[in-house]
Amino acid sequence: MKKILILCIFFSAVHLPSEAQFKNLLDKAKNALSGKQTTLSNEDIVAGLKEALAVGSQKGASTLSQVDGFFANAALKILLPPEAEKVESTLRKVGLGKQVDDAILSMNRAAEDACKSAAPIFGNAIKQMSFQDALGILKGGDTAATGYLRGKTSNELTQAFRPVIEQSLEKVNATRYWNTLISSYNKINFLGKKVNPDLSAYVTEKALSGIFYQVALEEKNIRKDPLARTSEILQKVFGK
Repeated sequence: MKKILILCIFFSAVHLPSEAQFKNLLDKAKNALSGKQTTLSNEDIVAGLKEALAVGSQKGASTLSQVDGFFANAALKILLPPEAEKVESTLRKVGLGKQVDDAILSMNRAAEDACKSAAPIFGNAIKQMSFQDALGILKGGDTAATGYLRGKTSNELTQAFRPVIEQSLEKVNATRYWNTLISSYNKINFLGKKVNPDLSAYVTEKALSGIFYQVALEEKNIRKDPLARTSEILQKVFGK
């Protein structure tokens, strides 16, 4: 086998191939001698992308579903809605800062509770991935896999998150805190516009944004950091 490969390279060299062509022949010979594969199979690509998504989504959901997953994360902490910023400022000025803080804490706790239901929804979407999906993800940007997951799961996650968040908000009296905030503000602000946003919808939207943000971080890590490729198939696919 070695003799045949050496002869092939020699006869190719006699015909004076370009430097790039010669290097390609040499690489092929080395790979053949070492038994290395030069291409990934379709099965490898799909398996690698599915595992990357599974690892990233599970880790992301696990991180955010812990106590303080949102509340202690400066990038994801849920604050009062933008239209309520004036409410917050006014209430803090009149000594109602604790009620504001309680409302903010309860919103973050609700988001943390909701993220516990994300893993099986992600899992179902990952199982349905086709080869074309996987190829597009592999050739895409640093967050292409997260984009695939967002497109496949956003509606289902919203339906799953909303009731959990509503229940969680009720459990920790967030709705009461919110109603107290709004009622207190509306009494003070006689002539201004009344504020009454849908708190559950707002927290649901923030929870979804947060979990996809976290999954995107995990995906970037797998793509760029060899140490994050914790299995043979991840090393095989993303190493290439």
